[in-house]
Amino acid sequence: MGAGHAGLAASRFLGDRSIDHVVLERGEVANSWRRERWDSLRLLTPNWLSRLPGHHYEGPDPDGYMTMGEVVEFIERFALLSQAPVRTGTNVTSVRRTDDGYHVTTNHGEIHCRAVIIASGACNRPAPPPFPGAIPGSIEQFTPFDYRGPAKLPDGGVLVVGASATGVQLAAELQRSGRPVTLSVGEHVRLPRTYRGRDVLWWMHASGVWDQRYDQIDDLTRARRLPSPQLVGTPQRTTLDLNALTELGVGLVGRLAAVRDGRALFSGGLRNVFSLADLKMQRLLETFDAWARGDGRDAEVGDPEPFAPTRAPEPNRLQLDLGSGEIRAIVWATGFRPDYGWLDVPVVDAKGRLNHEGGVVVDSPGLYALGLPVLRRRKSTFIHGIEDDAREVVDHLARHLAGR
Repeated sequence: MGAGHAGLAASRFLGDRSIDHVVLERGEVANSWRRERWDSLRLLTPNWLSRLPGHHYEGPDPDGYMTMGEVVEFIERFALLSQAPVRTGTNVTSVRRTDDGYHVTTNHGEIHCRAVIIASGACNRPAPPPFPGAIPGSIEQFTPFDYRGPAKLPDGGVLVVGASATGVQLAAELQRSGRPVTLSVGEHVRLPRTYRGRDVLWWMHASGVWDQRYDQIDDLTRARRLPSPQLVGTPQRTTLDLNALTELGVGLVGRLAAVRDGRALFSGGLRNVFSLADLKMQRLLETFDAWARGDGRDAEVGDPEPFAPTRAPEPNRLQLDLGSGEIRAIVWATGFRPDYGWLDVPVVDAKGRLNHEGGVVVDSPGLYALGLPVLRRRKSTFIHGIEDDAREVVDHLARHLAGR
């Protein structure tokens, strides 16, 4: 279910094993990349990392970052080369267990199957906090699903809530458009775009950090809930951390804690949040340094680099009067969640999370998932990370079918 990169990778391995299957897609191939991204977005990963089973980037700019149009073309090409049996425009309305498999109901009829792979991703719906009803009606509200660019927003100040990759990118774009921006910052992952002359994601890849398995991580639940790192893909390989946003003129405030009587209230622990993110970044960079020394790579890269601590605003602003006219729009860059409303199998917990072990759904044999955060490895949600996950999930599925 799903004809994005995850579903198509699974299809490739199913086809290699001669397992009869079909890929159901509610829209078009790579639908979320087509319909649910803003216009200026580029991949966070450099082009040389863009790979799917038997298919990789072959263009002239391996160190660049794909635009959304290029991502769609890349995935479409993979679907064509792999001859994936995709049925587009097919919306799944129900999946339920039967004695010998699953019964799938779609807008084009019924399907009976022995196994199901849910590859619809983790970003089906935006996840704004429970405050929108308290926001004055004079303020327009947006999520990353309906934001396309600054021109769609009213003139005036913008409050961006959330400081993951999405939040920092939209804050920078809106500030550059001439709108005064305030960014509400909670827990975040700070990373430089480059370190010691290499893209930071080269370090993640080469050092093996990205290959750490889910069963090797101490706090897996927390790892799966971490926001995406503060990165942006630009030809200049620009670092877009909170210091860079401050230099652009973006105002920083703490996590949005409440909206009361028309006032947005922010937490006061901003310095602690900054210090924790800085500390975690430094520890990761030290891990890279230790790997480079131990693997004999020090001569291939530049010298270790220091990074200035994140600068806290003075004074720390604790509230905004949303009725004053200072803020005309709010962008909720507060993450996403999967949508399992069609899944009539009791495998989703009270918080809407699928119960699975490395993509094998618990207590429902023959039901699998792909494309979720840290599904089997830290790289699971990235395009290049799906190959290993899909291969192993399909291996398990094949054993399940053989056992039956």
